[in-house]
Amino acid sequence: MSRKIWVFDTTLRDGEQVPGAKLNLYEKVEIAQQLKKLGVDIIEAGFPASSQGDFDAVQAVAQKVGNTSDIIITALARAVKADIDSVYHAVKQAENPMIHMVLGTSDIHVEKKFNKSKDQILQIGVDAVKYAKTLLPEVQYSTEDASRSEFEYLWHTIESVMKAGATMINVPDTVGFAEPEEFGAMIYKLNDRMKNLNPDVLLSVHCHNDLGMATANTLAAVKNGADKVECTINGIGERAGNAALEEVVMALKTRSSIYNVTTQINTKEIMNTSRLVSSFMGLDVQVNKAITGDNAFAHSSGIHQDGLLKSRDAYEIVHPEDVGLDDMELILTARSGRHAVKNALEKLGFSQLSKEDFEGIFEGFLALADAKKEVYDHDLYVIVENYYEKNDMANATNYSDHFFEFDDLQVVSNSSFPSASVKIRKGGEVFKASAVGSGPIDALYSAIADITKINVKLVEYDISSVSRGKDALGKVKITISHEGEKYVAKAADTDILKASALAYMNAVNSVIVAGLKESSVQPVAANS
Repeated sequence: MSRKIWVFDTTLRDGEQVPGAKLNLYEKVEIAQQLKKLGVDIIEAGFPASSQGDFDAVQAVAQKVGNTSDIIITALARAVKADIDSVYHAVKQAENPMIHMVLGTSDIHVEKKFNKSKDQILQIGVDAVKYAKTLLPEVQYSTEDASRSEFEYLWHTIESVMKAGATMINVPDTVGFAEPEEFGAMIYKLNDRMKNLNPDVLLSVHCHNDLGMATANTLAAVKNGADKVECTINGIGERAGNAALEEVVMALKTRSSIYNVTTQINTKEIMNTSRLVSSFMGLDVQVNKAITGDNAFAHSSGIHQDGLLKSRDAYEIVHPEDVGLDDMELILTARSGRHAVKNALEKLGFSQLSKEDFEGIFEGFLALADAKKEVYDHDLYVIVENYYEKNDMANATNYSDHFFEFDDLQVVSNSSFPSASVKIRKGGEVFKASAVGSGPIDALYSAIADITKINVKLVEYDISSVSRGKDALGKVKITISHEGEKYVAKAADTDILKASALAYMNAVNSVIVAGLKESSVQPVAANS
């Protein structure tokens, strides 16, 4: 029978310590609600002694999210009475509240940070736990910088605070110094001693990613007896961040035969949680980030695409559906092979192409793919149309008449009347429109919408730099919704306003493609 691993999420405390990622009360409560939906066991909602605003936010989480006994709400305190009181008053209205305190155990922290003796620090910790136990039954004690601590002093501290009443012991790799084999061996020794002393006390780990080993160290700890893991969504946190919840959970699930443990995480809520945290904190997830990055389930290599189309197990160990995505994404680029392009064409209805016709169309695809970073479905329609026309095929359909093509724009940005004018083509027609908005992008998108007449809602707008210097490429990624369906599109240009317009046009054309698939406008087989 597999044992349970408790998942402690500290996105709202350690994650919020990232510069510029401060959350207001409403945002903290919203993320906490999603974390509860995700299925975490414990939410660390903040550091209430740091400010009145954070106290109020932690209190709101305790009241609105901690109103059921299936989740523990806690917050961080230093091992001083004022901090402990602040945590107690902030979380006490939760059904299942806990006080979490931290105090260093490494020589660096004891001698240089606190300028006290080891015995003095140990007594401060014991007294703090005893006081916290007079307020709440659940108390977690964190031995800060444990991975750089002298082992016997670390154990003496843990033993003492357990006898004082601590119900959870957290062993942090505070500066990401640990190495998996070494960290696992330390956890094994601590677990053995703790279980002999009091088997009811949970052993927890909190790993940082300074050397890129936070997830590996966390998994090594689980393998060696740790009962609980402390993580953040998307791995955010101080400096290089923390162990990423989604990585740890999916590793435990995917390699269940190795770890033989379970969590109560609803993995289908991982992407929803990741996107909410990213949006509220304004922290983009790196595209190649495991599990939650844009490219985690996207494939552009022709060899990989061919293998996936033959058997998904060839290159996919985690199914995107397991983490809340619809399906894997085969991105058509100049590196894509014939199998992927043929598959994309068949999905659009071009399923009866002769070998000669397909090769001609594939040649057109490669020419466009070399010019563009990514080829969309509407581009495929136009490639097919161009091939039909080039070869004087009688049944050629003017697919391009259905799609909008960006031509030019002019944007005026000021504090009073941001405005935009655009020129867009559709088939042989040219359309012009102007609009004002709350900002230049709003005005630009309003002008385009006046022409397309397609009712869409902008769900997400992300902008990032692809390169450096004055001629840097700006990349825009947008998500729109139309009749309950979401569409994602990207574009890049040295002019970020042009990139914004191109991304919007790509998204709108994706909506049109979806309509063509369902309407009577279906492609016909070419007669060679």
